[in-house]
Amino acid sequence: MPALADRSPVSRPGFTPPPWLAHALRAQRGPVPWSAVVRGALAAGPLLLVAVQAQHVSAGVVAALGAMLAGINDRPGSRRAAVRRLGVPALAGATGLLVGSYAGQHVGAVALTLLLTGLGLVAGAVSAIGPVASGAGTQLLVACAIGAGMPLPEPGWQRALFFLGGAGWLLLLRLALPTPGATAGDYRFDGERAAVGAVYDAIADLLDAAGGPEATRRRVALTAALDHAQDALAGPRLRRYASSAAERRLHAQYAAALPLAEAATALAWSGDAGSTRASAGPRRLADAVRGNTHTGPLPAPDRTAPALRALDNALLHAAEVFDRADGGDLHTRTRTLASTVRTVLGSAGREYGIRVALCFGAGAAVAQALNQAHWYGHHAHWYWLPATAVFLVKPDLGPLASRVLCRAAGTVLGAVAFAGLAALLPRPEGLVALVAVSGALLPVATRHFAAQTAVVTVLVLALVMLGGEPQASWSRLGETLLACAIVLLVGHLPMPGQRGGTVRARLRRAERAAGAYLAHVLDEGRAEDADGGRRGADGGRRGADGGRRGEGRGEHGAPGEDRHGDGGETGADKSGPGGGAADVRAGRWVLRREAYRTLAEARTAIDLAAAELPALARHAEGTGEVAATLERLVDTTTACAVHLDDTGRLTPRHTGRITELLDELAERRERAGLDAHGAPGAAPEVPIAV
Repeated sequence: MPALADRSPVSRPGFTPPPWLAHALRAQRGPVPWSAVVRGALAAGPLLLVAVQAQHVSAGVVAALGAMLAGINDRPGSRRAAVRRLGVPALAGATGLLVGSYAGQHVGAVALTLLLTGLGLVAGAVSAIGPVASGAGTQLLVACAIGAGMPLPEPGWQRALFFLGGAGWLLLLRLALPTPGATAGDYRFDGERAAVGAVYDAIADLLDAAGGPEATRRRVALTAALDHAQDALAGPRLRRYASSAAERRLHAQYAAALPLAEAATALAWSGDAGSTRASAGPRRLADAVRGNTHTGPLPAPDRTAPALRALDNALLHAAEVFDRADGGDLHTRTRTLASTVRTVLGSAGREYGIRVALCFGAGAAVAQALNQAHWYGHHAHWYWLPATAVFLVKPDLGPLASRVLCRAAGTVLGAVAFAGLAALLPRPEGLVALVAVSGALLPVATRHFAAQTAVVTVLVLALVMLGGEPQASWSRLGETLLACAIVLLVGHLPMPGQRGGTVRARLRRAERAAGAYLAHVLDEGRAEDADGGRRGADGGRRGADGGRRGEGRGEHGAPGEDRHGDGGETGADKSGPGGGAADVRAGRWVLRREAYRTLAEARTAIDLAAAELPALARHAEGTGEVAATLERLVDTTTACAVHLDDTGRLTPRHTGRITELLDELAERRERAGLDAHGAPGAAPEVPIAV
């Protein structure tokens, strides 16, 4: 549950809640995702209705469970990205259901508990790879517990197929239904167009904020927009490269935003205030992307400083790219198998895997012990306790204390609501309608973990009752509280090695990326020095020519016009964004994207750790200052890259700032207790060439 603006009354002056409580009271804001609401209403409910009419209720229950778990992962984004975001967890869930079904039928309680514990260790470690892997690990364990603990007449392989059918039905709806309001061009790429257009808007916002107190926040928003667009365009495809003209055009438009983002970051770093004329061009480009139209004339900014000249060059390049749309690179590095294995076996994977294994295994053991003692009554549905523990132990959903509070409150609310509705609604029609309504509410409820828990509780209790179990609201509440106690206990147990493994692992990865980016830019500077400063002379000439162009025209021409004029040498020069130095710049942009993206991931982990209970939060103390220094270092590196492109040489201000930040980074790393030989890849040892 991301930490966004708090709308609760505790934010009034005079009372400052502790971070762990403040986080539990925060909720995301934003427009209602109507397309996801429609998909949620058309997913589990209709599947269940068909199954009830065909008198195969148990099959419908399993299919609806698959659709519900897929709906939890149904987030805004492109259709191609949704294939991986929904499909991979669904395959993992079907595998878990298959394994759990046969294990529950053929092994004893002790062997089953050991098996579930081992699966928890593997799934938890794999979850450290990223959000999709985390979703897959969660569905694997939840479905495994359901398969082992829910008595159903179908054999395990049929349950797995029904589960896949339910998730596949929601994925089909995601791919087939257009997004409301998306009428420009091919609706297949409306998510991609919205993501790329948001990048240009974020660039314009950063230009407007340059020289002001909001510049840092706007730069962070630009990083988030670039990450989202990169994910939207980088989904799975049958061919290696974009196969349609519309997709190639979107790739080209995304690639054209990278030099603009670089120039805007450099302008914000310099502290010079921009002008409305500077941001007008990116806003027109944003409108052109969303409307799938031509750009029209683009206002040319002043060319009085290296960052402004870079911005002007990037706008000219973007106007040409929007006209040609020849395609472009996403400038992202593919994760290798070796790096993935290192992540799984690293400190973050080990710590998370051990905690998931302990929580899942302990939950299964306690649930089966209660089942043997007939605590559940006649129907043995013990899967709720370990499945709840899996959701609670996931750091993706917020700090530990926040997760526990929200889960307990949401379960109470959901159980009370279902008890009242079940007494009033006819069966089975009323329960089917309740499942459909809950599915529609789920995309909105994901804004707060307690609300999501309440909706999921109502939906699952309706499915369980349709499957033949009597009223189970209050027993579910007791199991949830037991799961909360288990996760709280395990979450505070000492573990082998250093605590805060996730934060430290992500911070080390960000340090390595920042060090690689800095070394690459400084290598460019040394190459320029060896070349005798040719680029510096060319940059001065381009500045003079660009100044004449700005005075004479004040804008870049529309597609089809002569865009060069007095400034024609800008587009033709080798150092321009589309010239002979494109390969060098492409490599730099890959490193720049990696540096900013890993920094954003590290900052998210640090913010979540800071909102833990004090006993856990202290393990991440000082890491926020390290991340802040790294962010300033990467911003400075970007400003250096832009200045090198313009003049071929760094100024004493640039080199002095880098030296100062490297010294500050070493000091803050030591203060935070980070190992001296860990990852900035020894960024403090990077040589500086003036």
